[in-house]
Amino acid sequence: MSTSHGPLLPQAFRGAGSASFTEFLAAHDPGLLPSSRYLSGTLSTEVPHATTIIAVTYQGGVIMAGDRRATMGNLIAQRDIEKVFAADEFSCIGIAGTAGIAIEVVRLFQVELEHYEKIEGVQLSLDGKANRLASMLRGNLGLAMQGLAVVPLFAGFDSETQVGRMFSYDVTGGRYEEHAFHAIGSGSMFARGSLKKLWFPGIDEVRAVSVCLQALYDAADDDSATGGPDVARGIYPVVVRVDAAGFQRIAESETSAAVELILSGRRSQPDGPRAAAQE
Repeated sequence: MSTSHGPLLPQAFRGAGSASFTEFLAAHDPGLLPSSRYLSGTLSTEVPHATTIIAVTYQGGVIMAGDRRATMGNLIAQRDIEKVFAADEFSCIGIAGTAGIAIEVVRLFQVELEHYEKIEGVQLSLDGKANRLASMLRGNLGLAMQGLAVVPLFAGFDSETQVGRMFSYDVTGGRYEEHAFHAIGSGSMFARGSLKKLWFPGIDEVRAVSVCLQALYDAADDDSATGGPDVARGIYPVVVRVDAAGFQRIAESETSAAVELILSGRRSQPDGPRAAAQE
């Protein structure tokens, strides 16, 4: 049916509907959801995987950083993939796991938060955003069981408590609030070891960025799937900040300058800076 103004939209698009875009899509066209796909036969493991993501809190907010390498088995599938994104104005999300599915989940999550704000007229709380992401991951469990796991790291600025917070997840949708710092992905074990030595309470933004880059360097030093800074190609980690002013990607010129300082220090001390011993 049509009018002089053109064809009518289907009924599903004309009602108030749910504040959750994922629920709307599941009811209207579930085939568009990543979780609705079914893979028959044997799954090949030769698909690009994203690797190490780091987040640290600092006075006033949170820093998130991600390396740029995607691997496919023993091959480097991409050298400059981006794994850290704005979720909305006051939060960010980093991805590890199957790259293609993870990026699709991020895009759906971005629409989910924007849809809620348009329907309800207010933003979700940071806890509400973290819970929505957990629900989306729970719906992806079928693909995760077939080897297409998505494991994000979510962080943002909590306007109620005026601090930066971060959340990790498992493939079942389990949500866990982390404190001080956290890392996910294949190089996370090495990154966390570095963060334990370099992070300290009351750290400022500049030092927090340096700590993230040092931890990514340590992860790349021991994990072949994590890419270190590629100075020859001008490829540096993606680093973002979320504070009371909102999400901001740190300029590559600042990141490259910080990397140069790290490389300069590691020429004389290849294993990186030492943490001060406590008596």
